[in-house]
Amino acid sequence: MTSVITPLSQLRDTIDALDTQILTLINQRAQCAVEVAKTKLAEGEQGTFYRPDREALVLRRIQELNQGPLADTTVVRFFREIMSACLALEKPLEVAFLGPEGTFTQQAAFKHFGHAVNTVPVTTISDIFNVVEKGECQFGIVPVENSTEGVINFTLDRLLSSHLKICGEVEIRVEQNLLGLATSLTEISAVYSHQQSLAQCRQWLDVHLPNAQRFAVNSNAEAARLVANDKSLAAIAGTLAAQTYAVPIMQKNIEDIANNTTRFIIIGQQRPISTGKDKTSLVISTGNKPGALHCALAPFAECNVDMVSIESRPSQQGLWDYVFFIDIHGHQDDARVAQALASLADKVTMLKVLGSYPRAVI
Repeated sequence: MTSVITPLSQLRDTIDALDTQILTLINQRAQCAVEVAKTKLAEGEQGTFYRPDREALVLRRIQELNQGPLADTTVVRFFREIMSACLALEKPLEVAFLGPEGTFTQQAAFKHFGHAVNTVPVTTISDIFNVVEKGECQFGIVPVENSTEGVINFTLDRLLSSHLKICGEVEIRVEQNLLGLATSLTEISAVYSHQQSLAQCRQWLDVHLPNAQRFAVNSNAEAARLVANDKSLAAIAGTLAAQTYAVPIMQKNIEDIANNTTRFIIIGQQRPISTGKDKTSLVISTGNKPGALHCALAPFAECNVDMVSIESRPSQQGLWDYVFFIDIHGHQDDARVAQALASLADKVTMLKVLGSYPRAVI
């Protein structure tokens, strides 16, 4: 028995009808966003209308409702862009990132906030903190760790000194590409990129460009800009940088370790509420005495709180004095986490909660 094939013209008519419905519904949602803004203003709400906890809950709900055939990552991306466009109707959102245009940090900003956000390039990680602290941007996005090279120490140090809170996180798969105008690798005398990218591609460079000099610059997008007019130079950067500065990709995915991923954090003035799937970041100082760290970490086990990571950094307060950056699962307002933090406070010389925020959504 043969199956009935639906005529192509009929399928196209159905698609056209569905597109019309989708367009109508999207605009209805946008109108609701406008009404939300009016209500918030009438109630005296100031500042940004963006709520990281609310967005995370909406996107997780979309994941749970999705029955395919579209993948969860696809539907989340679609809905994030719809939410981004609707938020822009309420009030434009400005996010500082490590510039220039085309960096992985900007790519992470688009993934987290959608493309309707206004991304503001600044020169250094410290500048990102500065513009958010001054209120020139509502949020900033900074790299905090890479699966290959570990933590970004400067970001940790700046978190220690800043009053800003971590409001969210986003992870992106970092695909490193060799960009250049040369027709062969033998023409390349020097390679430019961020020091992290150079480190992530060290083995590939040793094998394929052993005689090329390597120069670290502030960002891989800056590297792409620098090599855009010189055939003897190459850059290691992502596809966004290649597109932004019109530099061809000579070789894709030259990173030494597959699934190379960078985690970024969102910094701002907000304190997201608990969503049920959160992470809390904190920094402690234990004092230099035997068993101090062991004693400090005990409350997490006692309260059944999952500790995700711990990193030590010089405190910059004294010789051989260290602080410890800790990530745990849960929100500081959750009963178990609150109990653990209260117990921890009695065992350390310093405790600073850097933020409780929704875990990354895909």
